[in-house]
Amino acid sequence: MKKGLMVGAMALALLGGTAAGAAAFVHEAPAAQLVAVETAVLRQGSTGGEVKEVQRRLKNWGYYTGAVDGIFGSGTRKAVVRFQQKNGLTADGVVGKATYKALGMNDSYNALSGNTGSGGSAGVNGYTSSDVYLMAKAIYAEGRGESYTGQVAIGAVIMNRVKSPQFPNTIAGVIYQKGAFTAVDDGQINLEPNDTAYRAARDAMNGWDPTYGCLYYYNPAVATSAWIFTRETVTVIGKHVFAI
Repeated sequence: MKKGLMVGAMALALLGGTAAGAAAFVHEAPAAQLVAVETAVLRQGSTGGEVKEVQRRLKNWGYYTGAVDGIFGSGTRKAVVRFQQKNGLTADGVVGKATYKALGMNDSYNALSGNTGSGGSAGVNGYTSSDVYLMAKAIYAEGRGESYTGQVAIGAVIMNRVKSPQFPNTIAGVIYQKGAFTAVDDGQINLEPNDTAYRAARDAMNGWDPTYGCLYYYNPAVATSAWIFTRETVTVIGKHVFAI
């Protein structure tokens, strides 16, 4: 994306700020935007931070086994294709809007969509800063001993419940639903979350779901409800079983 911004800035400088130059700049702006969009689409041969983030996420989810080096090689392409197949996307190995969205990389998705407004302090993906804070508190209270993916997975379950008609339709409603989370019952929800919990909250709220749609999770070593063991297991991440 930086390349596209630099092209626009250079064009403005060369035009010298005259009235004619300003008119010419307006005329050329779409070309600059096209450059920006083109650099945000990733394919074999691409390099940079966005590639590294794609690799990190695919590796966390088990699609990619190579180095997280920011180089889009054949291994990364194969991992992207597998991810696309799993998520019902066109399996072309190219990371465009639909794949960015499925990966939960909303900044990149918004850049391709021409939506540069992220809401700033208003929160994430339409949610408020209070929602982010509460989500981070829940993740920290419930999973601070888990891996980063495991923490995102807890947030993903909360988000899946928000979207499900079986549960309240707000983050606060889901988290504070009676008996839903041990951390609320024992007061650990009041602990102050760390930066990792905040990042995990934002990733979950941006759409990263390592659980593939699960509505429940539990630690089989300490779970006391016989009912929870009847749920269909989808995946296990760290000490938690994730189920539907």
